[in-house]
Amino acid sequence: MDMQNYSVVSEFVLHGLCSSRYLQKFFFILFSGMYTAIILGNLLIVITVISAPNLQSSPMYFLLGNLSFLDMWLASFATPKMIRDFLSDKKIISFGGCMFQIFLLHFTGGAEMVLLVSMAYDRYVAICKPLHYMTMMSRQSCIKLVLISWVIGFLHSISQVAFTVNLPYCGPNEVDSFFCDLPLVIKLACMDTYVLGILMISDSGLISVSCFLLVMISYTAILLSVRQRAAGGVAKALSTCSAHIMVVTLFFGPCIFIYLWPFSRFSVDKLLSVFYTIFTPLLNPLIYTLRNEEMKTAMKKLRNQVVTSH
Repeated sequence: MDMQNYSVVSEFVLHGLCSSRYLQKFFFILFSGMYTAIILGNLLIVITVISAPNLQSSPMYFLLGNLSFLDMWLASFATPKMIRDFLSDKKIISFGGCMFQIFLLHFTGGAEMVLLVSMAYDRYVAICKPLHYMTMMSRQSCIKLVLISWVIGFLHSISQVAFTVNLPYCGPNEVDSFFCDLPLVIKLACMDTYVLGILMISDSGLISVSCFLLVMISYTAILLSVRQRAAGGVAKALSTCSAHIMVVTLFFGPCIFIYLWPFSRFSVDKLLSVFYTIFTPLLNPLIYTLRNEEMKTAMKKLRNQVVTSH
């Protein structure tokens, strides 16, 4: 008999972040403010990069603008519903909505991981091969890197959803999270999903660890290169790349932890999920703007243009 005939679950019940009514009201105000800041902060970076000719022509800022665009989507796949659910007694999501959350999370998450590798490669070329920088990181090369990140994110995501959507769901439908997290959803299927779960989660773990290692290799190569050139080169290179290193650590840390221990019952998983879906997109604009004089100058010019036009 076709296994899909057993799939009678049409919706899932989300447990949310907590059950306390008072905490939910507090979280509603807190996360509403944070989500607004995420959208405005990342949108400001995108608009600044597009409107400033010197930034638009720079490979680093072109990739940064794309990172901010992905961050807005990463923060939006579940946060608006989570905020709305803080005011709801029953947190329900349709089967289709659940699958869409899984798709969007893995699509934007996978694309962002690959894009962070591209940004590390950009810093490697800029510091270790400065004479070839504009040739190796031409606009055409940057567009290809962005397209590659989107294609890899899409292929990774569609492989996850294709297996998940065809599993038989016939009974349990409660997800102990504020969104449809893949490891928690596949556990609800009416069949032994242990091996399938290991394969699917290994896929996510593989892309996380592989991208993280590629980023680390890029920065190791940078440090080894500058150390051979001049005294104090390592400190200067670290200062130049510090913003990107902070973003990489904040993004990859929670992802790798969650997918190395996917079936743990630790409440820390919820905290880590909040961290990489909300705090990282919130911190990225702050990290890249507060430590970057070029970006701050371009933002001031943009503000002056807006003020004078009115």
